Amino acid sequence: MKANILIIDDDVEIRELLVQVLQRSGFQVTQAKDAASLKEIMPRTQPDMVLLDYKMPDATGLDLLPIIKKEWPEAEVIMLTGHATYDVAVEATKRGAFHFQEKPFDPESLLNLIKRALEIRSLRDAVSTGNAIFQCDAMKSVVRTVRRVATSDVSILITGESGTGKEVIADLIHTTSGRSGGPLIKINCAALPRELIESELFGSVKGAFTGAHTDREGLFRQAEGGTLLLDELSEMPIDTQSKLLRVLQEKEVRPVGGRTSYKTDCRIIAATNRKPEEAIRDGKLREDLFYRISAVSVHLPPLRERREDILPLANAFLKRYAAQANRDIGGFSPEAAERLRTFDWPGNVRQLQNEVQRAVLLSEGKMVEAADLSITSAPSESTSDTSFTLLEGVERNTIVQMLKETGGNKLETAKRLGIGRQTLYNKIKAYGIET
Repeated sequence: MKANILIIDDDVEIRELLVQVLQRSGFQVTQAKDAASLKEIMPRTQPDMVLLDYKMPDATGLDLLPIIKKEWPEAEVIMLTGHATYDVAVEATKRGAFHFQEKPFDPESLLNLIKRALEIRSLRDAVSTGNAIFQCDAMKSVVRTVRRVATSDVSILITGESGTGKEVIADLIHTTSGRSGGPLIKINCAALPRELIESELFGSVKGAFTGAHTDREGLFRQAEGGTLLLDELSEMPIDTQSKLLRVLQEKEVRPVGGRTSYKTDCRIIAATNRKPEEAIRDGKLREDLFYRISAVSVHLPPLRERREDILPLANAFLKRYAAQANRDIGGFSPEAAERLRTFDWPGNVRQLQNEVQRAVLLSEGKMVEAADLSITSAPSESTSDTSFTLLEGVERNTIVQMLKETGGNKLETAKRLGIGRQTLYNKIKAYGIET
């Protein structure tokens, strides 16, 4: 069944644009031009997603948000506005908005945001009803852990290779917690320069360093009442880790260059694709921070270690992307299914998702055939580099093959494999691949 999206906006041109984009992507669309027309349609519609304008003649989006969440508590809300302010954005997330999108917006970016929100809702619903598509015992254990700890404020560490779904699990924990009405703020600790990460996390005062022209509110304060996800924790500089530990222990944060500390109230979820014990041994992760932040640890095994999940996940992705492309595709042929099941997926779930989306676009029949897949059968042991284990040899050869297909373009290679560019660089270096 296609998702139903409700548009509430007094601008007829915006509504027409959104209707065109959404219907082309296979969504059902309902419209309301203001608060009065919203009240009229409420009894006869059940949206999965609401696109809510902030400023309308008879109400603001902030006025309508509590009404919408009360009537449709499971619906995700994205607020659209041409009058963006930081305070409004914070208040919108506190009242239950999934995201705050400024106008004018790029339709494709908004569409991706909508799909992301619906994906998180689908996973959240599956976990809450016990109908999750995970079949392996390890992931069933993850689901049980998420159910038990989501409602608490305990810090959680999520580990697993790139592409295993750590961010999705973090989203799920937040949206099923008592803090779901607050913001979910994310930072990738590997993506920021060393000199900026502390001001990003803790904030800074004007003049604290070169380029600090105004006071900056850090992510800890932005996440007040909600959740802060520290992704790739082990890539954070060690000296910053010590300051982070102090914040977690004292529950207050002091901006860089500031003299005043502020109380902080946000739940911490951390994630890393490194094994914690190796990161500690290599000096990448403070041991005391690890113990402080991992009150509960959740490990997501790589897809190659949970083959029972491959076809259920692939079928779920197939259903979604076929609907979005308005394609009538019934499933995978036996040959295609076997190829999916036996492939080692170095990019994990993210790579599987990208592969299925590509196959939907390329397939011409009622089934996805093996020829529609870009992946090849796993190489035999004799073709693997003998200096690696068989599993490592499979991964190495997959990377080499993809580099050949992209003409050595590392960014495109990482994208096709469904892994981060830095992860690809690390694997190229580790396997001694000549590029």
